[in-house]
Amino acid sequence: MNIGIVLYPTFGGSGVVATELGKALAKKGHQVHFITYAQPARLDGFEKNVFYHEVVVSDYPLFDYPPYETVLTSKIVDVAEHEKLDILHVHYAIPHASAAYMAKQILKKKGISLPFITTLHGTDITLVGKDPSFELVISFCINQSDIVTSVSKYLKETTYEHFKAEKEIIVVPNFIQPRKELAPPNLNLRRRYAKDDQYVLCHISNFRKVKRVEDVMKTFHLISQKKDGVLLLIGDGPERYKMEELCRSLRLCDKVLFLGKIRNTQPVLEISDLFLLTSEIESFGLAALEAMAAGVPVVSTNTGGLPEVNHHGVSGFLSHVGDIEDMASNSLKILESKDKHLSFRKGALKTAEKFEATKIISIYENLYHSLK
Repeated sequence: MNIGIVLYPTFGGSGVVATELGKALAKKGHQVHFITYAQPARLDGFEKNVFYHEVVVSDYPLFDYPPYETVLTSKIVDVAEHEKLDILHVHYAIPHASAAYMAKQILKKKGISLPFITTLHGTDITLVGKDPSFELVISFCINQSDIVTSVSKYLKETTYEHFKAEKEIIVVPNFIQPRKELAPPNLNLRRRYAKDDQYVLCHISNFRKVKRVEDVMKTFHLISQKKDGVLLLIGDGPERYKMEELCRSLRLCDKVLFLGKIRNTQPVLEISDLFLLTSEIESFGLAALEAMAAGVPVVSTNTGGLPEVNHHGVSGFLSHVGDIEDMASNSLKILESKDKHLSFRKGALKTAEKFEATKIISIYENLYHSLK
């Protein structure tokens, strides 16, 4: 099939999942056309059956804001017509679903049929989408989509609660490629950051307010009073400055490393002993799943879709949002002995197998074929 994928090309979960889905489909022989304003962060470029179409937005003196949705619509029409797309898969509702709907109507006038699937990922519904000014448009685009999917049961229920969604929403979770078995850490890499008798705690996010990254630092501070370790912070964003200030005020900077944005986080996860996710809301929790797939136990909040991913007492622990004392206590339970830590590592890997890529990609393929 010729498949068009519209996405945000950033390090966020929706962009990562959409890119990895496209790459996996390309390996199965499908022609995959990514349509967005920049090369996706997880796309290396020169890969078989993978094509990237840039949406170029010019500045117009008449507009305060560039008309991205209109230009995106035109690009979808152009790619669909000349690359003979069989289907369009848009990730994140705003503004991709509305652009897909407009493109579909334009193509229909040309005698071309282009069904489209909308995948809801999270903040398009839980944060941005709750703005009343978006509700009518999002509800309309959801209902005009040929198929609608969401990445968790929680997100499906939230969508029905806040929007006038009449379409059936199919839950198709995010996916990963878990290890077959636990592997020993790369000691040379690990020793760059920690001594052999220290634990390594890891957090990966875009450092936005919703991630509550200050809770990561505060939890690490409590853990450090009982057990010696280091904290690796991957990512960047608006809350980083506050994190750096907090690190200094807590006198932790000799044990905290800000590593910035890293395209391939796998090597960092492979040397980590524990992953910490303190978000106020997570519609799924892809970062937690990627940690589990590397055999890293997760201590996370119990909000949104995280309980569907992180199994309490098996792959890690769940705590209430903002309860740093409980998160620190749960972290110490996992790290209290090598046997206990090994048990949780195995539990994390076993839990991650439920989200194995091949299973999930087959679901999407079946959905595509149902629209042909």
